[in-house]
Amino acid sequence: MAQQINLDQIISKWQTAQGNHPVNWTGSFQDYLDLVKTNPKISRNAFQRMFDMIVEAGTYEYQDFKKQVIHYKFFDDPTANGKDAVYGLSVPLMKLVNVLKAAALGYGTEKRVILLHGPVGSAKSTICRLLKKGLEAYSKTDSGPIYTFDWVDEKGELGSLLGKDVRVFPSPMHEEPLLLIPDEMRAAVVEQINKGQEGSYRLNIDGELSPPSRYILKMLLEKYHGDFKKVLSHVRVRRLILSEADRVGIGTFQPKDEKNQDSTELTGDINYRKIAEYGSDSDPRAFNFDGEFNVANRGMIEFVEVLKLDVAFLYDLLGASQEHRVKPKKFAQTHIDEVIIGHTNEPEYRRLQENEFMEALRDRTVKIDIPYITKWKDEIQIYKKDFNSQKMRGISIAPHTIEMAAMWAILTRLEKPKKANLTRLQKLKLYNGKTLPNYTEDNVKELRKESIREGLEGISPRYVQDKLSNAIVNAQQNNKGSVNPFMIINELESGLKNHSLISSEEIKTDYRELLGVVKQEYEEIIKAEVQRAVSADESALQRLCSNYIDNLKAYTQKEKIRNQFTGMDEEHDERLMRSIEEKIEIPESRKDDFRREIMNYIGALAIDGKKFNYKMNERLHKAFELKLFEDSKDSIKLTSLVTSMADKDTQEKIDIVKTRLIKDFGYDEISATDVLQYVASIFARGDVKNKN
Repeated sequence: MAQQINLDQIISKWQTAQGNHPVNWTGSFQDYLDLVKTNPKISRNAFQRMFDMIVEAGTYEYQDFKKQVIHYKFFDDPTANGKDAVYGLSVPLMKLVNVLKAAALGYGTEKRVILLHGPVGSAKSTICRLLKKGLEAYSKTDSGPIYTFDWVDEKGELGSLLGKDVRVFPSPMHEEPLLLIPDEMRAAVVEQINKGQEGSYRLNIDGELSPPSRYILKMLLEKYHGDFKKVLSHVRVRRLILSEADRVGIGTFQPKDEKNQDSTELTGDINYRKIAEYGSDSDPRAFNFDGEFNVANRGMIEFVEVLKLDVAFLYDLLGASQEHRVKPKKFAQTHIDEVIIGHTNEPEYRRLQENEFMEALRDRTVKIDIPYITKWKDEIQIYKKDFNSQKMRGISIAPHTIEMAAMWAILTRLEKPKKANLTRLQKLKLYNGKTLPNYTEDNVKELRKESIREGLEGISPRYVQDKLSNAIVNAQQNNKGSVNPFMIINELESGLKNHSLISSEEIKTDYRELLGVVKQEYEEIIKAEVQRAVSADESALQRLCSNYIDNLKAYTQKEKIRNQFTGMDEEHDERLMRSIEEKIEIPESRKDDFRREIMNYIGALAIDGKKFNYKMNERLHKAFELKLFEDSKDSIKLTSLVTSMADKDTQEKIDIVKTRLIKDFGYDEISATDVLQYVASIFARGDVKNKN
């Protein structure tokens, strides 16, 4: 019988831990001042807190084609094991953090709307989601505490000031407790707190209380005849935990259709039930300060598709960004402290540029381009996050399937090179870090500079993800057991005719041609892998290498070579040497240079007491593999796979090749068989062509 779960014990332990946790801290206003004196950073504004949160997660620097880039680990989403990790956008994210840094230092960008601009599916929403999640988590840490206050009337001596039978009146906009200090006292308080501080952070009290808190403060000062100490006896400071779900410090606003849009969603609305209690709709206690600007105070507000907002909302946005104030109905402008981030797609942004009436908004906007990824290895990471062996059940994904889907996505985003001798596929490989003859880092840098629209057009990762899902589901339904690149290519192509965002037949034709490029590249990859698997006999490769080196020495030193079988001295085997060198396209005119280069390398190794091994030279290694494959192909009779007429000896050799594909290249039984059969069909076609 299964053991019963002791729920009472679990609850008891949880409650004990919660009770002792520092996030439950409460204290007097004096207690809070002591905390601020010890650590002035707890009173940081929203921009300062967000910037510190990102930097404290860690950074590292790297060179990207001679450009120094800072990568912020925060955007790897380490707390959630990379669930919302952002790949390949280190440069745009570096620009975003620079804007936040300038705002944190008060250089002016704190008075701007940060606008993330880019095509659909370029991770704009993911970046905002990361920032919101990060602020929630940061507010619970020792380095990111935030505090607010409640008005309390424990003895019931304030009558109905806080409301009928109300003993605790929370600050409606979870304000900074230091805002309770009157303007005339602030300079003295700030001077005492900053005195003797060694850190770079200097306290600055900026802003005013919300209308309800200002009203209560005013009434209490009247009641106690200006005795501020007695007023503060009704203040209880507490730790604040930001939460989007609880609408505390994190706000999100999405545009609706014009009939349902109401500016009170941003700035709050009258609470008609409380008008009878307080006697007036202009009493701040009878107003719900629960608009998105209000609840986002101390944290951030995200505007989804910000440029689709009605003009009335944009006016509120202008004041909120420039003045850090919003105007609730029937009340004076109210101070807010929050990071305002919006995101939009390109069509909406073009309309903003063309609309002369939106000049004020353009002037108050800091635009940061969030383009599609143009680096192949980063795009691969996006898909591998969702489609991997941990998440896949009952079906496998053949090697190179995700890579080929990612390759096509990148190709659609790259502009056609202006240099006639460079293809988009070569450009993709250059961007991915591969070296090509006659192309230096400066050349690649120039390629990027001349491609103005690169990454702002092309296929969205969402489209590729959808097609990967379709291919996997279809394979499961048809009991295929494995998904291969051809299945994905077919899905990607069939979906183009109904793609909602591509209306141009010219673009669709171009994308189909790029699928052909990807298919051809895949064929070359699997041919090379099968060739390597066939020629992976270490002893045979070593023998071929020794034979080549012996002949190379005889050639360069103008000597003869001893035939180990006949014992006779013979001329070097030029035919053997050329059959190997031709595999790596060494022309006849350059063979002497190539051979001298190899001999010099062998000589240098000998001086150091080392012996040459074929693995030490990548080009020769490849040449030996190709030569061995050519020599072995006929004996293995790979083409017999196509006709299913392999004899026992041939089948054993094929099984050895299949085992090598599984062990060395990551295939499983199904995908290894598929690849061998496909490559066999390629060679069979080649045999037919040769006969013709």
